[in-house]
Order: sequence, then structure tokens, then C-alpha cells
Amino acid sequence: MKNGVNGVALAVFLFFFVAVTVMGFLAARWRRAENALHLDEWGLGGRSFGTWVTWFLLGGDLYTAYTFVAVPAAIYGAGAAGFFAVPYTIITYPLVFLFLPRLWSVSHKHGYVTSSDFIRGRFGSKSLSVAVAVTGILATMPYIALQLVGIQAVLDVMGIGGSDSSNWFVKDLPLLIAFGVLAAYTYSSGLRAPALIAFVKDALIYIVIAVAIIYIPYKLGGFDDIFSKASAAYSVKNPATGKPRGSLVTGPQAQWAYATLAMGSAMALFLYPHSVTAVLSSKSRNVIRRNTTILPLYSLMLGLLAMLGFMALAAGVGKGIKGYNAQLAIPQLFENMFPSWFAGVAFAAIGIGALVPAAIMSIAAANLFTRNIYKDLLKPDATPEQQTRVSKAVSLLVKVGALVFVLTMDKTVAINFQLLGGIWILQTVPAIVGGLFTRWFHRWALLAGWAAGMGYGTWKAYDQHSPTQAHFGGSSDMIPWIGEKGYIGLTAFVLNIGAAVVLTLVLRALKAPEGADETSRGDYLVDAAPEAGRPVGAGEPGEPEIPPGLPEPAGA
Repeated sequence: MKNGVNGVALAVFLFFFVAVTVMGFLAARWRRAENALHLDEWGLGGRSFGTWVTWFLLGGDLYTAYTFVAVPAAIYGAGAAGFFAVPYTIITYPLVFLFLPRLWSVSHKHGYVTSSDFIRGRFGSKSLSVAVAVTGILATMPYIALQLVGIQAVLDVMGIGGSDSSNWFVKDLPLLIAFGVLAAYTYSSGLRAPALIAFVKDALIYIVIAVAIIYIPYKLGGFDDIFSKASAAYSVKNPATGKPRGSLVTGPQAQWAYATLAMGSAMALFLYPHSVTAVLSSKSRNVIRRNTTILPLYSLMLGLLAMLGFMALAAGVGKGIKGYNAQLAIPQLFENMFPSWFAGVAFAAIGIGALVPAAIMSIAAANLFTRNIYKDLLKPDATPEQQTRVSKAVSLLVKVGALVFVLTMDKTVAINFQLLGGIWILQTVPAIVGGLFTRWFHRWALLAGWAAGMGYGTWKAYDQHSPTQAHFGGSSDMIPWIGEKGYIGLTAFVLNIGAAVVLTLVLRALKAPEGADETSRGDYLVDAAPEAGRPVGAGEPGEPEIPPGLPEPAGA
């Protein structure tokens, strides 16, 4: 581990940071709208992004600085179990191919800005809409905080401020500056800023991964030596547990946990508010369909990225340091293995990889508050200008909250709350995804199912402990009646959907009021404009056509 400030790496890092800052402010002029004070413009980029802009935006949104740091850190700390992120990003794209185009179409037709807008329109229920909005905001806050943790890890390795400083202001000043810049250009340019910066961020990440996967193994003697040294490191027993640190292959006892975590994470990924925001910013449903076919390129990159965890072990990163923070392992690997100038490029990739998703997440959380709490509950007659001003102000508050979270709490708390956020967001699947295909579920049953899933998931997550934590020490517990350990979020989802089905049958038998549905079947198939040679009302290839004037079937 090098001591002091790496001047060359810092200079390269600052060059890219200043470049993307300028781009962030200039983004306000990119595709400038006649009326910038409208949520469609500030919060969704004018709903105008094509295939490549959307691809970079979604990539910047989903594959974050925390992904860059945490996925290989999980491999570094525990072995093969950390690879769950690779299969879940593979599973998720066939799933979202089925429902995201429908969400885009109905949102385009009715002007929905958030998934909670859709819930309100589909089920005629403000309470269910607010429940989904609050879930999204709560799940997003620790996610933003973890982007700042990613920046902080890079700053620590570069020797700026540093976690050893006794003066909190000196220690956190670089992070405060990065936060201030992020807040300023997000407030000024809205979603256009991260959309433009995402080009730089993703290009840097692809370059760094391509170089790392060739150069670092060459320096370490090849993959044979890397896996041999990693296996030896995993075989060392943890004094606190008496068990080996990890393994190169997931053991039989962990396979249920691995599979259910991958499946649950895949189901939840595109229901996070920032994912929905990026999807709704695209200009057509075909853009979404194309992106579900080309986004798996990021999964290939993620598989290569995960290998860095083995390389960090083989390189002896953190060896002999008691209580070493695994989140620093990959930045430290870059510092140790790369020439200083390219280490600066790698640090810039991680730093910019934090700014892009943090901006989108804060915008998405602000949109949820503005549309589904402020407008629906506090000021129903709010004008588009008022909504935009409130959303811009709330985006600042969200980032301040995330910053306070990082500066006042232990990093493991932020990580645990992010894991809890995944359990929570999974409980919105029945209302959002179910609602995109059927109106059969009763709104009150969906609300009760959501409450049951949230309550069970939070309770079981709170009960998990580890050698270092009394609560929220993991995301797996025994699955009732199966006797295997599995992902708590997926078990909570099964409880959620079961409660919704049973209560829907009961409430229908009691003829409870169902609420008005303002959508129709054809709304889920519309595009921004009909393709040449295809009649108005035609669905996408493989979807049924809706002839003009045909009555919509009941319950569609």
C-alpha cells in the first residue's frame, strides 16, 4: 500500500472530474426544450432519448460505482457467492422484455412520470400509489449513499483527506466538493446531465475492465496462479467463526440462497425508481425492446469485473491488515498494479460511475415525492412549473440526506439498508408488474399483500446477525416448509402474492368497491408514432392488434 497522495493519479482524476462537471452544466443546452419547467423535461429529459442514449443511461444507472467496488469486494471477501450478481443481470432482461414496453406505452399515453402514477391510474387507489412511492424513496436513499461510499473509497486510496485524519472537515472535504458539484449540475440540467455524462462513464469503465483483465493477470503470472492463490486465501479459517473465509465454488448448502438471491434481485432490478425513470425517458417502446437485447453486454463486463476480486487476493491486497475494509480492495488493486496515470483513469471511472447513478436516483426519488405525495396529497392543483420546482428542491434534500447518512453512520449500515431496499422494492412487483397485465387483483388486497411482504421482510432482515453485527447481518433465512436457507425478499414476495390472491377472492365475494381504471387494453401497446406501413392500433410483432373502435374487454 502506497503512502501519501498519488499526484499523477490525482491529476488525471481531476481532469476527468472537471470535464464531466462542465458537461453536466452544458447538458442544460442539449436538446433544450421550450419550457424547461416541466417534469417531462427536467425529470425525464423530454422523453426523447433514442436507443444509444438510453443504453448508456440505463448502463450508467444500473452498473454503478458501488457495483464496480462491491461486486469484486464480495468475491474478495467470500468467494463464489459474490457471483450472484452475474446470473441475476442475465435473468432480468428476458423478464423485463415482457413488461417494460407495456409500462412505457401506458405511461406515454397518460403522461405518467413514475410507476406510482401508473398504480394510481390503473387501480384508482391513492393509498396504494403512496405506498409504492414511499417504498421507492426508502429503497433509493441508501443506494445514493452507497455511490458516495464508492467515491470515498477512491479518495481514501488516492490519499486525499483520508480516513485517518482527525479533522472531520479535512477528511470529508473532497467528498463535500464532489457532492456540491453533483447537486449543482443535477439541479440545473435535470436528467440530461447524467445522460450526457454516462457516455464518458461507460467508455472509461469498458476501457479499464478491458485493460485490467489482460494486464493484471499478466503481472500476477496468469489465471492459474491467481486461482491457486485465491483458493489458498479462502481456505484460511476466520477466527471469529471458525469457518473458511470462502470458496471458489458455491457449496451445496449455499445453493438455495444463491439461486433465490439471484432470482429475487432480477425481479426487483428494473422496479427501482431510477430504472423506471431511465426507461420512461426513451422516445419509443421499440427503444426499450432494443435495449433489453443489448444491455446484456454489461453483464459480460460484470463477469469480468467480478474476477478482480480474485486478482486482489492473489496480489495480497489487505493481507495481514486486521479488519481490512473489502470496499477498498479494488481501488487499492488499481493503485498497486497500474502505472499512476492509468490508476487515475481507473479512479475516474469509479468516481464518475458514482455521479451518474446518484444524479438519476435523486431525480427519481424527487419525482416520486412530487407526483405522488406533494401533488396527490398536499396540492392536487399544482401546476407543471410548481411540480418541477418542488422536484428540483427535493432532489437536493435527497442528496443531503444521503450525504448525512454516509458521514454519520458506519459504512456497513448503508450496505445493510441497501440490501433491505432490495427486499422492499421486490414487494412492489404484484402491483406494478401484475397491474401491467391484469386488473384482476383488488386494490385493497394488493395493499394488504404489500404490507405483509414489507413487514415480514423487514422483520426477518432485522433478525439476521453476524460476528460483527447484531442486526441486518445478512439477507438469507430459512424458507418455511422447505428447510433451506433462501433470500428473505423472495420469501416475503411469495407471502405478498399469496395474501393478495386470497384477499382478492374475499373482497370480490364481498363486492368491495374496486376503484376506477383509467387505462384501456390498447394503451399498453401504443407507440410514439405508427411505423411506416403499419396501421394505427397495431401492436408490436407478436402482439395482438386492437382494431379501432373495438370495445375494450372488461378487466383488461
